[in-house]
Amino acid sequence: MKTQRFQTCLWIEGDAEKAAKFYMGIFPKSRIVARIPVTLEVSAANGMKVGSTLCVELDLDGQRFLALSGRPSVITPSMSVSHIILCKDQKEVDHYWKKLGAGGPKELQNCGWLQDKFGVTWQVVPMRQMEMVKSRDARKVDRMMKAMMPMKKMNLAKLEKAFNG
Repeated sequence: MKTQRFQTCLWIEGDAEKAAKFYMGIFPKSRIVARIPVTLEVSAANGMKVGSTLCVELDLDGQRFLALSGRPSVITPSMSVSHIILCKDQKEVDHYWKKLGAGGPKELQNCGWLQDKFGVTWQVVPMRQMEMVKSRDARKVDRMMKAMMPMKKMNLAKLEKAFNG
């Protein structure tokens, strides 16, 4: 696989290995690419055990991520950056929503956005919704957006119905 020029680093409070296994259980065709151990220098700086896992490079369905075992309370998760999962149908939307949302804060679920139990933010979006929002018919887009705004998980049938009037 060609090296990706841009790769997302996920700050995982505590155990990056645990997070990597969680994500690999959700996304098809996923694998751990590499494990980066804690060195003497890193241990001296942050107190982690030498040889324990500092980072896990993983491939989630063709997208590379680096999960970093971070110290608690150093970084506060923010929804200002999210990872969009384009889903082919409602079944995929339901799958990713259920799996990624498990253990995450329900109050942060809105318009297809959710934060998982590790503090990582995802947007679970039907590909068809992305097509609808790009329509040149502003009335159709507005009807679809009005239907979407109160949703937590995207409901493709309701979005289509609103779009089509």
